[in-house]
Amino acid sequence: MNQQEVPLNALAGLDAQATAALLAAAADIALVIDRQGLISSVAVGNPELSVIGHQRWQGKAWVDIVTSESRSKVTALLEDAAQHRTRRWRHLNFPASQGGDVPMLYSAVQLGEMGQVVAFGRDMRQLASLQQRLVGAQLSLERDYLRLRHLETRYRLLFDSVSEGVFVVGTANQKVTEANAAARLLCGLLPTDSLEGRLMPDLVHPSQAMALADYLGGVRTTGRGDGVQLTLAGTGIKVQTRATLIRHEGGASYLIQVRPLDVAAVQMPVEDEVKLRLAQVVQAMPDAFVVTDMAGKVLSANHAFLELTQEASVEQVQNQPLERWLGRTVVDQSVLLSHLRQSGSIRLFSTSLRGRLGLSAQVEISAACIPDSEPPTLGFAIRDVGRRITPEASGAPALPRSVEQMAELVGRVPLKEIVGETTDLIEQCCIEAALELTRGNRASAAEMLGLSRQSLYVKLRRFGLVGEQEAEN
Repeated sequence: MNQQEVPLNALAGLDAQATAALLAAAADIALVIDRQGLISSVAVGNPELSVIGHQRWQGKAWVDIVTSESRSKVTALLEDAAQHRTRRWRHLNFPASQGGDVPMLYSAVQLGEMGQVVAFGRDMRQLASLQQRLVGAQLSLERDYLRLRHLETRYRLLFDSVSEGVFVVGTANQKVTEANAAARLLCGLLPTDSLEGRLMPDLVHPSQAMALADYLGGVRTTGRGDGVQLTLAGTGIKVQTRATLIRHEGGASYLIQVRPLDVAAVQMPVEDEVKLRLAQVVQAMPDAFVVTDMAGKVLSANHAFLELTQEASVEQVQNQPLERWLGRTVVDQSVLLSHLRQSGSIRLFSTSLRGRLGLSAQVEISAACIPDSEPPTLGFAIRDVGRRITPEASGAPALPRSVEQMAELVGRVPLKEIVGETTDLIEQCCIEAALELTRGNRASAAEMLGLSRQSLYVKLRRFGLVGEQEAEN
């Protein structure tokens, strides 16, 4: 006996009641539909589906018991079953007696040559509820992230606006983890320079390093110290030092406040003061400004660059390659850097900039090479041009008007991408024009374009010209 005949022989003796029980066990609900699309029998395996009124379905057309947006899907299911196509599951919505619609997944298969179709349905309410909870949790995380980012921004502003020097120092290794602008000034550094990672005992006079260690040891024991006078190593400025122990998750740190005993001694040379003012102007500029080494690794950046890249602090962008955010392809930065090294400057280089959270902006770059600095550096002024008002108000995408405009992409975008994007843009414009001429009649638009309706639907989905409900199919 053929092994494949065993289940067939086993099912051959089932009566109608047993068959209905089998269908009900195989799915939450099963419908038997005749050749005219009318429901001849209903088998229910999930009693919770009584809210959709399946008791009154017998004798009704399947297409009449679903919501309006699901009727085309019912027709497609019946056509697939009649043509014996690969079985597909489609999302159908049924009106409920208590409020909103009930989402279900249905698949259909034709039985024998009489044209009868059996449709199997699965209740999707639990999955839809889980999806809604997942979306809600994601939105909650995004709100918490924005709230924390705003808190960090306010903390940074307050931290750098304090007139006293403030150091945050780890208790285990006595390394500086944070220092405000006043602390950097007292140590003889510019506000854009960094003290992070340096040992706190190295910042005071060598003869007082032991006194500082003893003082911090006492603070670690009692939590607070009365204060001690120290002399800073870089500038020789005498300061009154006061430390407090702050505990946080995973350890503890010292919050060290330093105040100069002689305020008049904290005066910068004229040249340093000019540099400080220039650095402050660069920080306040609305255009992004970033300084890199000759290999393109970021050394420093202003706040506008952090906003464009969606980064929270300068420390997150330091020592990172500029190509992490800049350029449509890796070719962009290669062309930009090689041109800078050869000519020394570049103007209005058009490219794009990508943020850490997915934001993309069209930008123009003007850059200069400073080979005589120590170390040699590159400076980039980056302007967001995506919000510029163009003279053409047309909603359709603009095609390149000349060979020169397309030639500008050479070297920044591979030829295959230029040809592919241009072809896609022309196809999209032609399809939109055909739909506009035919007032949205897709059959007429396909005929006008010399395409089959199926090919037109494929291209509509590809270019995002279909609604969300149609895209689900």
